[in-house]
Amino acid sequence: MLRMGVIHIKKQTHLKFRSQIGRRKPENIVNVENACPFCDRESLEGIIAEEDSILLLKNKYPVIENADQTVLVESDHCEGDLSTYSKDHLYRLVRFGINQWLSFEQSGRYQSVLFFKNHGPLSGGSMRHPHMQIIGLYDVDYQENIDIAQFEGIPIHIDTQVELNLSTKPRAGFIEFNVIISDLAATHRLADHLQNIVHYVRHHMSDSYNLFFYHCEGKIAVKIVPRYVMSPIYVGFSLVQVPDSIEERAEQVRKLYYSHLSQSLT
Repeated sequence: MLRMGVIHIKKQTHLKFRSQIGRRKPENIVNVENACPFCDRESLEGIIAEEDSILLLKNKYPVIENADQTVLVESDHCEGDLSTYSKDHLYRLVRFGINQWLSFEQSGRYQSVLFFKNHGPLSGGSMRHPHMQIIGLYDVDYQENIDIAQFEGIPIHIDTQVELNLSTKPRAGFIEFNVIISDLAATHRLADHLQNIVHYVRHHMSDSYNLFFYHCEGKIAVKIVPRYVMSPIYVGFSLVQVPDSIEERAEQVRKLYYSHLSQSLT
């Protein structure tokens, strides 16, 4: 017998990866002799927005089904990185990226919009040229997997505009830095902290890292995650490990990058 009532639509929780397209993607992180398509600026297609050497492009290899995928090319220098950009370029890049991400969100076309960066052979990326990605998801809401506690941590630097901490409840385990602002006027301060922590990660931890941007209770938060081989305990059991040395790690960052600043850690 047909039972009438509320129709329950099962929410999508997994992204479908297009394997055929994935096999065609260019790669030059491992095979460094391969050509870089982002360096051939005159041949780039699908430009959505640009500011000086910063470009937002439609992704030529959209490997995620039911999504709008874009690539944010950070500069015309293949060997550049957040840790080495001039302040002028750094501020322009972070402001441009956040504005484009928010524009995607405010369009109302998507369940959620991902904004992230891969760098290095263990980051999940395929291209060495510095870039980020903005992906609009039509049927998956990433925020359903977010817990505000994952952005709490040991304070490294806090003032009226920005908070930098070392997560005590990381999402995937071990070391995750959080930078949090509540006002877009503090975008430059956010950029300064990103540059400091990326520099620290690359010189003291790993040449591979990710940046992940989030909206959390009206604030913008960024996770900077050094990348290593993923813990089998997390892969197999979703059990997150937190090192017992995070206090020492936070103090090292504080001394290296923030000892000259007057700050409140309350």
